[in-house]
Amino acid sequence: MQDLVARFKRNGQVRQTALDLVGALRPKDWAAEVRALFAFVRDHVRYTRDVRGIETLQTPQATLEIEQGDCDDKSTLLASLLESIGHPTRFVAIGYGKPGEFQHVYVESRIGARWLPLDATMEVEAGWQPRAPLSRLVAHN
Repeated sequence: MQDLVARFKRNGQVRQTALDLVGALRPKDWAAEVRALFAFVRDHVRYTRDVRGIETLQTPQATLEIEQGDCDDKSTLLASLLESIGHPTRFVAIGYGKPGEFQHVYVESRIGARWLPLDATMEVEAGWQPRAPLSRLVAHN
């Protein structure tokens, strides 16, 4: 996922989408930019599971084009959009089964000194995060 973000944050379609989404916002309103990109992925990319029994990972550009994906697809797109306009991101993988096993991933973006959770698979506001996972792994981009 980190490799896809590194590659697609430079993609013209990804960056143009981010620029279009924040274009009407006040300059340097970093929190508003993060919220706008989060809301776009949450509201315009339908959550659709992978093929049964097969873990797939599509590119952020593919997710933009088909407007569907699971948690890793939505997270990779969101991180790429954010990074394309200068926002630092990291992935948080969590699990509720055996320790060390992960079933879900979401993005966090740093605004000032604080990392803001962004789970675009849920109909929640920026800042919400899943509660009490048994396993948690943070991977910086």
